[in-house]
Amino acid sequence: MTSTVPALDTRTAEGSALQAVLLDMDGTLVDTEGFWWDVEVEVFASLGHTLDDSWRHVVVGGPMTRSAGFLIEATGAAIGLAELSVLLNDAFERRIGRDLPLMPGAARLLAELTAHDIPTALVSASHRRIIDRVLKSLGPHHFALSVAGDEVPRTKPHPDPYLAAASGLGADPVRCAVVEDTATGVAAAESAGCHVVAVPSVAPITPAARRTVVGSLEEVDLPFLRGLVTHVG
Repeated sequence: MTSTVPALDTRTAEGSALQAVLLDMDGTLVDTEGFWWDVEVEVFASLGHTLDDSWRHVVVGGPMTRSAGFLIEATGAAIGLAELSVLLNDAFERRIGRDLPLMPGAARLLAELTAHDIPTALVSASHRRIIDRVLKSLGPHHFALSVAGDEVPRTKPHPDPYLAAASGLGADPVRCAVVEDTATGVAAAESAGCHVVAVPSVAPITPAARRTVVGSLEEVDLPFLRGLVTHVG
C-alpha cells in the first residue's frame, strides 16, 4: 500500500456521514476488463491453448492468483502460477502502454472529489506494478493512497483491501462509499462494511441493501455519494 498524504481530516457536508471514497480500477475507472481477457487469450495461445469465452465471466474482477489458477486448471497448461503471472502482467503492461481509455465519467468524478478534498483511495486486485503504471494516466494527485492486490494477505473478494484503504485514510469503513464494477469487488466492499455503488462492466449486478446499481459513472457525483452515507451503520 502506498500513501501520499496524511490520514484524513474529516470534512463532510451537513447531513452526510461520508468520510472517504474508495475506487476500484479495472472496469471502474479505466476500460481495461476487456484488456485482461485479451491478454489472457494471447498468453494462453502462445502456450498452445484456446480459452473458452464462457470462462471470461469466471475470471473477471478476481485476483490474478484466482483467475490464472483457474485458467491453468481449465486448460491443463504446463506452467506454474508465478511464471504465468509474470507473462500476464508483462503483456498487460504492453497493452496499456498503447492505449488506456477511461470509463465515461471517471475523469469528471476524480476531479470533483479532488476539488472538494474528499479523501480518496484506489483499491485494486491488480499488482502494484500495474497500478503504478495506470496511476500515471489517472493522475496520482487524485488519490491519498492506493492498495494493490499483491500487498494484502487476502485480496478481493475478501474485505482486506477495503479495510486497509479505510484504515490508511483514518476512516470508518461504514462511513466509506465504494465504487466497483464486478461481483467480486462488491463482495469485498460489502464484507468490509462499506456502502457500495456498483457500475457493472461485464456481468450484471443486482441491487441490495447498502448497494446501489447505476449504469455509468456519469450518474455518480459527490452529492450522490454523500447521499448514500447519511447515517452510520
